Order: sequence, then C-alpha cells, then structure tokens
Amino acid sequence: MLINFNFRVIWEYMPLFLEGLRNTFLISIVSLILALMVGILACAARLSRWKLLRAVSIVYIESIRSTPLLVQIYFFYFGLPTLGLRVPELETGIIALMLNSGAYIAEIVRAGITSVPNGQIEAGISSGLSYTQRMRFIVLPQALGVTVPPLLGQAIVLVKDSALLSLISVLELTRCGQELTSERFMPAEGFLTVAVLYLCIYYCLKPLAGWSQKKLIFREEY
Repeated sequence: MLINFNFRVIWEYMPLFLEGLRNTFLISIVSLILALMVGILACAARLSRWKLLRAVSIVYIESIRSTPLLVQIYFFYFGLPTLGLRVPELETGIIALMLNSGAYIAEIVRAGITSVPNGQIEAGISSGLSYTQRMRFIVLPQALGVTVPPLLGQAIVLVKDSALLSLISVLELTRCGQELTSERFMPAEGFLTVAVLYLCIYYCLKPLAGWSQKKLIFREEY
C-alpha cells in the first residue's frame, strides 16, 4: 500500500498540516478552558437551592447532551447570522465546542462532588467547619481525584471533535486533509497524514491521563 504513496506531496503540504496542527491545538485549548468555566458554572447551578437556576442548568445540559455536535455547529453557524450576529467561523466553532463540552464537564464535576460520602460532610459540620472550609478540606480534594481522569478523557474527545469544524471551513487538521484531497486528488495521502497527527496529539495527552490516575486519585489509607 505504501509503495503507491506519494510522500513528496505530503512533504510539500507539511507546512499546511503544521498550521492546521497549531490551529487544532489553539482551538482545543481555548475551547477547553472556556468549557471548564461553563461546566463549573452549570454544575453550581445544577446543585443550587434555587429552582430557576437548577431548571436552566438542566435544560442546557440535557439539550446539549441529547443533540449531535454537528447539529449544534450548524445551528450556531447558520442561526447566529439570522439574529444579526456576524461571528467568524473560528469563533463559531469555539462557541459550539465550548457549550458542548461544558455540558459534559458539568456532569463530570457534579458526579465528583456528589461522590463524597455525606457522612464526611456531616462530620465536618459537627466539627464546626464552615461551608468554604468543608469544600476546601473535605469535598474538593476527593472530587479532584475523581474528576481529573474523566476530564482528561473529555479533553481528548474535544480535540477529536474539533475535526467537525472543517465543515464550516475552519483551517484545522481535517480541513488540511480536505484541501490536499481537493487540489491533488490524493485522499489516502491527505487523511493518513491527518490520522498520524491526531495520533501524535493523543499519545501526548495519554501520559498525562496516566499520571493523574497515579498521583491525583484520592485513596484512603488503611
């Protein structure tokens, strides 16, 4: 199979692929940071005592999780201009990824917080700890260990989901493969290069996930 490959063309398009790789990293990092903020806020609203905040959070989380990301991207890409909001393709893609991942991150964080046994929280109350102290010394240290591995998994999913932004002409890795295919009619060369670069990203993130499982997961000492 590789005998028929034109590696010269891949090398010729390598600057374009490197630009796409850089854009994929930037899109993923910005989207992940914003998604963490949105997810934490949505989780706080979901756990709030105010019914209105809980209702808004539930509607947001369930509507995002029950619809495909591609539909959400098209909704923002074609829907925002009808409201008079002219948002560039790159920002539109970041908004879609942010809101999509934020809904999943909200549930991951909520699961981590609710996984802490109520007995420990009650023990903190009986010891005279304030709400802030209970969160700092009891809840968050344990929730961090539970949530970091799935959060890293969600980060990997976000990186792969950024490939869908190629459908709205955002220059990321998959879009680079599409351009090589359309210009040279070499889909195998183009998308094999894309796959290899995505594998490089994955194997850069995988050791971080493994490290977190060893160092950050809370373990009881007996």
